[in-house]
Formats: sequence, structure tokens, C-alpha cells
Amino acid sequence: MIKAILGKKLGMTHIFEKDTLVPVTLVEAGPCVIVQKKVQDKDGYGAIQIGFNESKRLNKPKLGYFKKREIPPQKYLREIKMKDMDKYQAGDEIRADIFKEGDLVSVSGISKGKGFAGVVKRYGFKGGPASHGAKQWHRRPGSIGASADPSKVFKGKKMPGRMGREKVTVRNLRVVKVDDKENLLLIEGSLPGKQGDLLTIKGYES
Repeated sequence: MIKAILGKKLGMTHIFEKDTLVPVTLVEAGPCVIVQKKVQDKDGYGAIQIGFNESKRLNKPKLGYFKKREIPPQKYLREIKMKDMDKYQAGDEIRADIFKEGDLVSVSGISKGKGFAGVVKRYGFKGGPASHGAKQWHRRPGSIGASADPSKVFKGKKMPGRMGREKVTVRNLRVVKVDDKENLLLIEGSLPGKQGDLLTIKGYES
């Protein structure tokens, strides 16, 4: 059974469970449509390609891709790797009811962008001394390498730069409530991204 769906982050709220306030994120999960099946013999791996958010504002190559498969154009396409795909066909619909209350899921998305940030905000550096003669050194990173040897700054050195807008996966989140009529999922805790961003929700096989 497919345990994955694409969704849109709608925002956060809270509900009460046994007199306890639980923060939840509201996600519009699907409906998604299976666009294509990738098979081991032809493609080298097994996966299903699912689409989400029907849209006609696509370029001609993408519109032709969907027209060839006789499937309404979808704004987002993602692949979900699977082994047993015999019971799934192109055009099948995936809805929020593949999950039930209490399921644990992992959610992937693009985190919020924070703009250009220094090392104190970006990586949590301590910074320099605040007093005792320190001058304009309070939030500097300090040394970034040696001098003559190796005569370079190594790749991956933690330095100021653009923060955020990276893929983030949060695991073991509980599905608090499922509304299969409206295709809504209430997932405990916060999820990556801003309101309206795309999320990939994957369940764990039992």
C-alpha cells in the first residue's frame, strides 16, 4: 500500500487531547494522481510518479507530457520509490485516507529563508568577548584557517551566508486527525516551510 502523499501547508493551530493542548499543523494532503510507473526493466528502478495541484499554467513540454498520458496537468511531480507496484495504475487517485489517526510520518519540505546571516545566527557561534578591550569583534567568526600551510580555506567552512531555503525532513510526527472528506491532515508539531509550501508526507510501513 502507498504510504506517501503530497500536500500543502495551510498553517498551525492547536487542539485539546485529554485536557492537554497539542500544537498541530494543518496540511491539505492531496488528492494526488499517479502519473507514471517507473519499472526496473526499463528505468533501472521501481517507483511511482505522483502529481498534485491541478494546473493549466504549465509550459508546452509539460502539458504535452500529461496529454500523452491522458491525465490532467499537475503543478507538482514527485517520485516515490516502491517495490510492489503491480496493484497501482496510472490515473489512480491517492487521498488523505491512506493515513489514520496515530500513524507516525516523516515530512519533507523547504525551510523558510532567513536571508544573509552571520555565524552567530546561522550556526550558533559564541562570538568574541563583550568587553576587556574588545572592539568590533563581538559577532565575528574568528580565524578561518592557517596561513602558509594549507594556504587556503577548506570547503564547508562555517561562514556567513544565506540561511534557510534548504530541504528539511522531520521524522516520527504523529497524525492527530484525518479528514478524508476535505483531504486534511492534522500533524502534531511544526513542519518546514511557510504557508502554502509543498510538503511530502511519508508513512512507515508496518
